[in-house]
Amino acid sequence: MQIKLLVEGGEMKPGPVLSQKLGPVGIPMNQVLQLVNDATKDFKGMKVPIEIEIDPATKEMSVNVFSPPASELIKKELGIEKGSADHKKVKMANASIEQIISVAKTKIPNLLCKDLKAAVKTVIGNSVSLGILIESKSPSEVMAEVEEGKYDSEISQEKTETDPEKKKSLADYFSTVKTEQEKLLKAEEAAKAAEAAAAAEKPAEGAEAEAGKTEAKPEEKKEEKK
Repeated sequence: MQIKLLVEGGEMKPGPVLSQKLGPVGIPMNQVLQLVNDATKDFKGMKVPIEIEIDPATKEMSVNVFSPPASELIKKELGIEKGSADHKKVKMANASIEQIISVAKTKIPNLLCKDLKAAVKTVIGNSVSLGILIESKSPSEVMAEVEEGKYDSEISQEKTETDPEKKKSLADYFSTVKTEQEKLLKAEEAAKAAEAAAAAEKPAEGAEAEAGKTEAKPEEKKEEKK
């Protein structure tokens, strides 16, 4: 029997899918959790695809651990917990090409890529939805530069370490980007609050006008009697 799951590295918890599978076999949940968590402990903080192989007759088990999704590896490499909720407006980090190469080297065994350069392009593509800048540029700009051969030297050398000066430059640039986007978000929130306040005032004004009309009706009737 084979069970395929996407689990938290080193922190798998009981779930209905696993319970339904293990019930008929008679294998304790805790035993499986311990086995999986031991096998995935090196991927803490990431979602990891696994396959649990179980022999119903002997109750012997084994766990096959696969490379985490590229998005999970990118987040770990850049030290961020989650991607952007709106990648067009909010950027989460500024990666170096060396960091992208590092992720590509980890992921390439599970990618249908002919070489490391193709794997790098795949990782760049995955960076878009996370709201990641690369070399202080948009992923699409860097993708074009990779295709033009700008980073062929770094890729051929499989360079995964970023120079300290470059790392500082990238961090300084991202700090500026972050400050600017926070200002824009605050401005948008203020504009939405103003719109909501204006919308709330309109019904109140309408109610006052209606009340004025209602109060005027008895006077109109008196004039008619005269």
